[in-house]
Amino acid sequence: MTKVFRIAFLALFLWIPIAALAADEPVSFSRGEISIASKDGKSHPFTVELALTAAQRELGLMHRTTLGANAGMLFDFGETREVMMWMKNTDLPLDMLFIDSRGEIVHIASRTTPFSENIISSGAPVKYVLEINAGRAEALQISPGDRVALPH
Repeated sequence: MTKVFRIAFLALFLWIPIAALAADEPVSFSRGEISIASKDGKSHPFTVELALTAAQRELGLMHRTTLGANAGMLFDFGETREVMMWMKNTDLPLDMLFIDSRGEIVHIASRTTPFSENIISSGAPVKYVLEINAGRAEALQISPGDRVALPH
């Protein structure tokens, strides 16, 4: 082997484990507080994890087995567009609240099916999706048209 070839060969095999380690870094989420003002005049506070990056949005609530009653995950897509979600690798049934850039809930996908690969569409351009425990939106009488005070 030539010296250049040996160096390139070694560099490749040293780089692969480093790249693998970087890829296995855990995804972490910062937290924020939001509240939803429903039409009945009540305010419903939630503590949410913020999914702001592509890696965070890709992981979402996958592989979680519990979620607090007033907890959730807020996906920020950084732009207003139609959003497609699914429940692959997600153990928990969820309500998905699709929210426009002004904080208005435009659509709710209630009681989604765990592990389903079916596409769940926002049905309209949105900037955010809030995932909370299945049935929670109905229990709190949250519906399209309600407003979400988003974290800044």
